[in-house]
Amino acid sequence: MLMPKRTRWRKQQRGNMRGAAKAGTRVAFGDYGLQAVEPGWVTARQIEAARVAMTRHIKRGGKVWIMVFPDKPVTQKPAETAARQPQTVGEDQVRAKGGSVKSADLRDLPYEELKTKLAEAKQELFNLRFQVATNQLDNTARIKTVRHEVARIATVMREQEIEAYREMEVEGR
Repeated sequence: MLMPKRTRWRKQQRGNMRGAAKAGTRVAFGDYGLQAVEPGWVTARQIEAARVAMTRHIKRGGKVWIMVFPDKPVTQKPAETAARQPQTVGEDQVRAKGGSVKSADLRDLPYEELKTKLAEAKQELFNLRFQVATNQLDNTARIKTVRHEVARIATVMREQEIEAYREMEVEGR
């Protein structure tokens, strides 16, 4: 189970989990990644369960990189204690993770339709950047969301290309 060797303080404040993730939103190593759909805490047990499931699925055919570390202690008051008793540090260590939009609806679209969606998104991104250059854009966060949309569409297109290539390989054998 993952947990820090030592921490400077026993307890940590809860913090907040508003908005999308600020970092770690791209796949740094390999071809696939697990994605959090909504903000929440990822416990050490969940990370370990995901790791075990992935290693069982790929058998010896690949490597698994875990880019999150549960470094936030979650405390809980023990059961049946009197009021004004101190909380104890629980065993759970968690990591706050931001959410993002699902791309399942994109996977259902055909390749040509994805191509047109990609062209539209790139045109929108160009227009937004042009508005930034001329100081006409009020919501600059829209650029980030459109960039993510472009990347998401490109990823789904690439997945479809790989799938088509694999089907051709199977037919060629």
